[in-house]
Amino acid sequence: MRSLLVCLALATPATAQDIMSAAEFDAHVSGRTITFGTSQNPSYGIERYLPGRRVMWSAFDGTCKYGIWFESKGSICFRYDGDPEHKCWVMFNDPDGMRGVYMTRPNNTVIYEIPDREDPLICNDLSS
Repeated sequence: MRSLLVCLALATPATAQDIMSAAEFDAHVSGRTITFGTSQNPSYGIERYLPGRRVMWSAFDGTCKYGIWFESKGSICFRYDGDPEHKCWVMFNDPDGMRGVYMTRPNNTVIYEIPDREDPLICNDLSS
């Protein structure tokens, strides 16, 4: 199933050359706060990329989580505090920004970087 999703991801307008390496991902995100959307939800979440591959994820419901990102088997993976399951994505460098295809438990989620949005992190509780 995982290989099928990778094939589907590669069959989209992006080609294998557009898959971001860890170094390319790091160069694109370092020091930035990026808003992500899906085709059904233009406000999927916001991630702040901190030094040392640390991150802070903010869902628009006010829930924030600290974590780290790392490369594993060609995917960019995230491990958030209090969540034992890694969240892995194949990231693509598209003309309008990044696109990610979720690989941990294939559910066809595709996220897109929303260019020129500077939404603030919404953190009601950082104890999570």
